[in-house]
Amino acid sequence: MKRMSKLLIENLSMSFEGKSIIRKISLHVNEGEFVSILGPSGSGKSTLFHLVGGLYNPDEGRILLNNKDITGQKGSISYMPQSPALFPWRTLVDNVLLGGEIKGDTDREAALNMIEKAGLSGYENNYPSQLSGGMKQRASFIRSLLSPQSLICLDEPFSALDEFTRIEMQEWLLSIWEEHQKSILFVTHNIEEALFLSDRVIVLSDRPARVVEEFEVPFPRPREQSILLTTEFLEWKKEIFQKLQVLA
Repeated sequence: MKRMSKLLIENLSMSFEGKSIIRKISLHVNEGEFVSILGPSGSGKSTLFHLVGGLYNPDEGRILLNNKDITGQKGSISYMPQSPALFPWRTLVDNVLLGGEIKGDTDREAALNMIEKAGLSGYENNYPSQLSGGMKQRASFIRSLLSPQSLICLDEPFSALDEFTRIEMQEWLLSIWEEHQKSILFVTHNIEEALFLSDRVIVLSDRPARVVEEFEVPFPRPREQSILLTTEFLEWKKEIFQKLQVLA
């Protein structure tokens, strides 16, 4: 059965100071789907997220979430930026509960349960300055999951982590996501990361960004680290790399 579209972006265009950043982008994210966006550096991927989050109004086009027009509206999605963006004066558990607080709906028991599953038991009352980079990222993602919004936008959340921590975080993210099945739109520069995590990978051109290719990822779930060294995975990685190389 075909899944319904959670997010639908139609003919989105955006310019800054007379320079076209995004041109007629159309894409969708289905209910419970994990979709990654790849593109050359500076191609407008983060701008696209800002549009989805309502921080900017597009020059043309519209954004629908659950069939409702959210173009230019803030608060419709849960957004996790590159840095964890935890408030330094709030404990880990209080940071995790922030999204629910804003909407007037907090569930401390659910938060503590997810903190335990994230391997952060014992750190509930620690402040961000007392946490490692990986711990902060886990807390930030838990906050996104506990927010009432049904779509999560993740903007290169693991880019600042070392390779081993990054792979560990990717596996953890998948394990948590597969349990909760929220729709995710994920931006990354890392082809391997996009393939490992996603149901589909959308490739954007250089600026002004437009959709030039879409790949349906064939690997079954659940996924494990071992898939990264298989011949099929490496062939897919090579194909997407060649596509990006042409665009660079």
